[in-house]
Amino acid sequence: MTPGMGRLFWDGDITISQRAAELHDRGALTDPYDGAPIDLTVFVSCYNEAPYIVTTLETITAAVEEVGLDYEIIVIDDASRDDSPKLVAAYIEAHPDERIVLRVNRQNKGLAQNYLDAAFMGKGKYIRLACGDNAEPKESIVAVLRAIGDADIIVPYYVSAEGKGWKRQFISNLYTHLVNLMTGFTLHYYNGLAVHLRHNILRWHSNTRGFGFQADILYLLLAQGFTYKEVPVVTVEQRRGASNALNLRNFLSVGHTLMEIVNRRLSNRLYRRS
Repeated sequence: MTPGMGRLFWDGDITISQRAAELHDRGALTDPYDGAPIDLTVFVSCYNEAPYIVTTLETITAAVEEVGLDYEIIVIDDASRDDSPKLVAAYIEAHPDERIVLRVNRQNKGLAQNYLDAAFMGKGKYIRLACGDNAEPKESIVAVLRAIGDADIIVPYYVSAEGKGWKRQFISNLYTHLVNLMTGFTLHYYNGLAVHLRHNILRWHSNTRGFGFQADILYLLLAQGFTYKEVPVVTVEQRRGASNALNLRNFLSVGHTLMEIVNRRLSNRLYRRS
């Protein structure tokens, strides 16, 4: 992989005292991406996913092992009201040789905050979000993971979304066009389950906490010059009926994200590096 310009952010000359060298690794100060002990952290978001969470873990495990990555799974249960935490805990007990961490929040924090928390908890060079509703077939996960290393960011987009109603499809397409217009990029999709260098999420995480946080992160990183590769995938909605995504609160949060992106682009133009 040819590194993107974004990695040059860390270029610099390091002078370090003998005492400081006891605490700091010189390489990590100028190349923070290559010191991770494992390849991938998979963050599984879980909120009332009792019917799906175990099959989600099984699908992820099968996919990552097929690709051959050294990985861990971090499940954050966001104060579920069903038996999701008990099911995950039982799965962990039944699979002691797998690297799985479960955190059960005492109060609901939201997907964006949990994603950031998982980045801090994780140990992988890369991080990827996986939703606990088992909407991704194994083949889609494999296709995304096989692209790791081809670019700094792997961005999946849906060529088929079985079970996703026309209203959600229309709103999703409209949102993508708006973000492309505001950012100047031409991605197929911004709210997918992208693969990021975990250190980038720690350094450039989003200030938004709604559904649009991935779009904010993507723009932040692409504007820094990090490279990306798009991968076409399919998804299968397990739930039927009205979507929780189509409510006033989420529309307002998406509006907040779009305003953040506009502000960032103006800031980038004003303070862009020479």
